[in-house]
Amino acid sequence: MTWQEYCFFSSCFKPDIVPNPDQKKSISSWKHSSFRRISLSDLSSSTLSEDLSVSLAGSNLHVFTLQELKVITQNFSSSNFLGEGGFGPVHKGFIDDRMRPGLKAQPVAVKLLDLDGSQGHREWLTEVIFLGQLRHAHLVKLIGYCCEEEHRLLVYEYMPRGSLENQLFRRFSVSLPWSTRMKIALGAAKGLAFLHEAEKPVIYRDFKASNILLDSDYTAKLSDFGLAKDGPEGDDTHVSTRVMGTQGYAAPEYIMTGHLTAASDVYSFGVLLLELLTGRKSVDKSRPYREQNLAEWARPTLKNPRKLNRVMDPRLEGQYPEIGAQKAAAIAYQCLSHRPKLRPTMSEVIKVLEPLKDLDDTQSGTFVYVSTDSEFPRETKRKKEMKKENGQFHHRHKLHDGHKNKSRSFKSPVVFTETAIQQNLG
Repeated sequence: MTWQEYCFFSSCFKPDIVPNPDQKKSISSWKHSSFRRISLSDLSSSTLSEDLSVSLAGSNLHVFTLQELKVITQNFSSSNFLGEGGFGPVHKGFIDDRMRPGLKAQPVAVKLLDLDGSQGHREWLTEVIFLGQLRHAHLVKLIGYCCEEEHRLLVYEYMPRGSLENQLFRRFSVSLPWSTRMKIALGAAKGLAFLHEAEKPVIYRDFKASNILLDSDYTAKLSDFGLAKDGPEGDDTHVSTRVMGTQGYAAPEYIMTGHLTAASDVYSFGVLLLELLTGRKSVDKSRPYREQNLAEWARPTLKNPRKLNRVMDPRLEGQYPEIGAQKAAAIAYQCLSHRPKLRPTMSEVIKVLEPLKDLDDTQSGTFVYVSTDSEFPRETKRKKEMKKENGQFHHRHKLHDGHKNKSRSFKSPVVFTETAIQQNLG
């Protein structure tokens, strides 16, 4: 359906079609008791002409006028410009406590649909329907929307640190420490798990660094639900749809067949976890040809701890726990499996990532420290004495300054198979 066709029947205000009694009943039951989430497929063309504030009764969404949004963004001033994506430009605004009863004073982000952009009314409506009903600590909060004539706007909570993409890849940005990276990965994983395990599952379909927003303490929240789809129900194993998403993140089986499952999101999460580990973009045309696709280049090294340090982000300067990096790499390897059934669920990913954020950033093999004899266990002391007797013991300084940024080599190579990784993580 074209944008012009949507404009023909999608007036959001002053509905001239009254919902049928059954529909009113379902809306009322949703508002006052447990409910089955409505989806885009539940709405007919006639429903689209109704006031969305009625269709989404109980969602606590506020309906703003275009004039109100012009006021709070200072007429979409360039000084308030935050960025622009496929949907359109985003501006910062401020709502005072006099605008709406029950709406507290707060900064907001206002996203304006670009009528000449790659997205349209369907993506706008999808976002309103999903975020109008879904609430979670790791999903960005939709405060309200505006639908006047051809204008389509969305009003979100303001996320002060912007997108993960900017924090991770922006030139001259401060490098994120290990604990912060794992906190972000864990938060994003929890957001995906919530969607996948909902009573009516949701497939996010566009999981990427630019769609993960960060609040002041780096809590990650998923945003931009314009491409989200309801997951398969009943005996269905997948959702068939045209291939959408972002190059470098999309699962290979989805690209080839158009079959969409929760495992498609898991693959995308694996790519994002690689970005956090390596500091590289999912696709980077400026690199040598074999290194341009991050998943293809890095995945073979993830199952061998001896090679892992070669792909870790140099901006971490070795300040990460080796065992933590190995566990994160192992779960990323599983997420990136070319066999969807071998990929973990997001709940399984969470179990692996949960303890990693609390590991000390300095527990890396790059730091060499030799303790006094009294601090060694007895068995270790005996080994040292044996070495002395054999003339094999050499005294080392506490810190080898010239080598403090080189990783410790392993005594023997360890190579994980996918099955072994699953057993190890279990």
